[in-house]
Amino acid sequence: MKRDAHLSMPTSIDTSPVHPLWMRCTHWFNALAVMVLVLSGWRIYNAAPFFPFTIPASATLGGWLGGALQWHFAAMWLLVVNGLVYLVMNVASGRLARKFFPVTPAGVRCDMVAALKGRLSHADPRHYNNVQRLAYLLVILDIVLLVLSGLVLWKSVQFATLRELLGGYEVARRIHFCAMAGAVAFVVVHLVMVALVPRTLLTMLGGRVAGTPSPIQDRSSHDA
Repeated sequence: MKRDAHLSMPTSIDTSPVHPLWMRCTHWFNALAVMVLVLSGWRIYNAAPFFPFTIPASATLGGWLGGALQWHFAAMWLLVVNGLVYLVMNVASGRLARKFFPVTPAGVRCDMVAALKGRLSHADPRHYNNVQRLAYLLVILDIVLLVLSGLVLWKSVQFATLRELLGGYEVARRIHFCAMAGAVAFVVVHLVMVALVPRTLLTMLGGRVAGTPSPIQDRSSHDA
């Protein structure tokens, strides 16, 4: 008995990963680095606060200034090396242009209105809307600012020109703190969005959309 033609034809399901392995690895290394940097950074800030508040000790890392600095410096190198790998791979693979551009004011405004009304579609996790593109580009720039201001705080004498460009050491401290606050705000919004669309977490763990067969599974279904 002949099998129906449409049953033996390969499906057009895209089985390519939503996020390649290198992307998932750099994402989680970056998450670890940012978490350590923020928690240890709060302890460093508490040693010489410039705002009329301090961070609760229970929310900091390091126990004391020296310990916090050791954690901070270790995570700093992880962030820089991992960030460079992320940027190089994004540019070399064409993912940067494909995923994050174009971004237009009209597109951002339209998607923002749709998001506020709860009408922004998340049906295709391979596609970033204009709000997501803008947010990711801004956080990349924010991390660059964090690194540059951090260099001034780490080696103020060696990076004298950069220190002057940022307005001096004390101004660089405030820039660093505000850039950190921006990164924390991004993480909070990011986690809220993951809670609203849980399968985005699954794609960042396994690389594929939940329910999408792997290439092996797809071939097996056609051979059955």
